[in-house]
Amino acid sequence: MIELAPFNEDDFKQLQSWIDTEKILTNWAGNLFTFPLTERSLRWYINETNVAGESDAFVFKAVHIETLETVGHISLGGLSWKNRSARISRVMISPEHVGKGYCKPMVKASLKIGFEELQLHRIGLGVYTHNQSAIKCYEGAGLVSEGIQRDVLWTGTEYWSMQEMAILEDDWKKLNV
Repeated sequence: MIELAPFNEDDFKQLQSWIDTEKILTNWAGNLFTFPLTERSLRWYINETNVAGESDAFVFKAVHIETLETVGHISLGGLSWKNRSARISRVMISPEHVGKGYCKPMVKASLKIGFEELQLHRIGLGVYTHNQSAIKCYEGAGLVSEGIQRDVLWTGTEYWSMQEMAILEDDWKKLNV
């Protein structure tokens, strides 16, 4: 259904068009970026990424394999080569593809890269607790809840809590035998 390809400067305008409000930007990236999302900040975001054994982040676009249309964005970052761990972050489905079943294949493709290509042991993520559709997606891909961090992000009008989730390589292997 989808494959992951490196996200690069040619993809900036499309991602920027998806992130057209401060709330969407915050939901996607917490406080990492300021609104509006700029080309300069995206260049910083992809600097020194996507090199196995060297980079601490891999940033992808999700491409539908039949139409070649970009349907989403996902990154695998915070890599610790010593601990063989990483975090999935900045998951987004394009607005016109929300609800079409692309989230789970995107996450599974990211997990496959992490466990099979990068030889990781643990992959985690944090998801804001109000994002129940994302939580269901991540559970469907095999991640399990490890707890809630209460009120971790002030949005300017309210606090958001974060659910921590993870999957270990043995769990991945059992799901993909």
